[in-house]
Amino acid sequence: MSIFQKLPYEWQVGLRYTRAGKRSGRNSFISFISLISVAGIGLGVAALIVVLSVMNGFQKEVTDRLMSVLAHVEVFDTRGAMPDWREQAQAALRNPQVRAAAPFVETQGMLLRDEAMRPVIVRGVLPQEEGKVSSVAAQVKRGSFAALTPGSYNIVLGVELARALGAELGQNVTLMLEREPFSRAGVLPRMRAFTVAGIFDAGHNELDSGLAFVHIGDAEAMQHLAGPSGLRLRLVDMNRAPQVVRELKASMPGELWMRDWSKVSASWYALVQSQKNMMFIILSMIIAVAAFNLVSTLVMTVTDKQADIAILRTLGASPASIMKIFMIQGAVVGLLGAAFGIAAGALLAFNVGVIVPFIERLFGMHFLSKEVYKISAVPSDLHWLDVGVIGLVAFALALLATLYPSWWAARVKPAEALRYE
Repeated sequence: MSIFQKLPYEWQVGLRYTRAGKRSGRNSFISFISLISVAGIGLGVAALIVVLSVMNGFQKEVTDRLMSVLAHVEVFDTRGAMPDWREQAQAALRNPQVRAAAPFVETQGMLLRDEAMRPVIVRGVLPQEEGKVSSVAAQVKRGSFAALTPGSYNIVLGVELARALGAELGQNVTLMLEREPFSRAGVLPRMRAFTVAGIFDAGHNELDSGLAFVHIGDAEAMQHLAGPSGLRLRLVDMNRAPQVVRELKASMPGELWMRDWSKVSASWYALVQSQKNMMFIILSMIIAVAAFNLVSTLVMTVTDKQADIAILRTLGASPASIMKIFMIQGAVVGLLGAAFGIAAGALLAFNVGVIVPFIERLFGMHFLSKEVYKISAVPSDLHWLDVGVIGLVAFALALLATLYPSWWAARVKPAEALRYE
């Protein structure tokens, strides 16, 4: 006896209806509509998987570029300066998740050159320590990050910031910081000339157009600080940053406050997540349309099988069993469509780097301009959790579409169905 024959009769009949349809024109048409439903669900699932994978790829690409310059965790002293930063760094490094620590001073100001003026975030760093927590030294395209020495008043600019100021290597720019109010005259600026010693390209417009690096000693001197503002930490796993912040608050001495990278970039990540959610909803509508094609398929099947339904009812089948038969048929179609879509979507997502260049060569077009987007290839990052959710949604919509036809089949009256047979 085969496994098929060991199944309950509802499963046997439901599966037989799903794969039947070769003996008559009407049944063949119903079978064709079922295949269209499977294909529609599969295409919708595949499209959603590919789109979310590409969005995840762009998010990962931007995150990697942000994290090449930003710290995973920033630790500040409430007194305004952290003269004992080495002891605090050792305390932070006792946490197994903290890979490296480096001091920094950060302030906001204006950079001027000739008639150009641009707002800037100035970060004072120790070049030999900064390399442990960021990749900015490797991103310097012209000049040298090591040229940031104490008392030299050298500065490293982002590529877009340098372009906006018209500044080249060896030229001077003026940094203007706000001075504390000291008289009725109000607030007067502090100004200092800096020499451009390097230009970096992080590949992120916000960083490249609004960030500059100087030596930490020069930054402390301009702000009259007794030490760095705080520490920048690099973690083993950046996704555990909020948990690490809670642990460090409990283990590190002094009056400190901390923030992790997700707080610094909270608005950007909220925007990306809202876009992903909207895309998921919109493309789920495509899956829903394909899934609800099952309604017409099952209605046609119920109409065609009314005599079979009547015979089953006279043999003792309950309305619930009849309903179960057609729900099984629709569920199998939904399951096949979801499986086909997952396989096709995963295959496409893993091969976006091959497929997109082929399409570009075929049609003589280019989707991403490196001058605009800083990347020339469409990235893809497949998350299996997304795949699982999409598959479950597709199956649930298909199952939902079976309810009305199955309920209608359960209401078929045997006497009326067999009257003209």
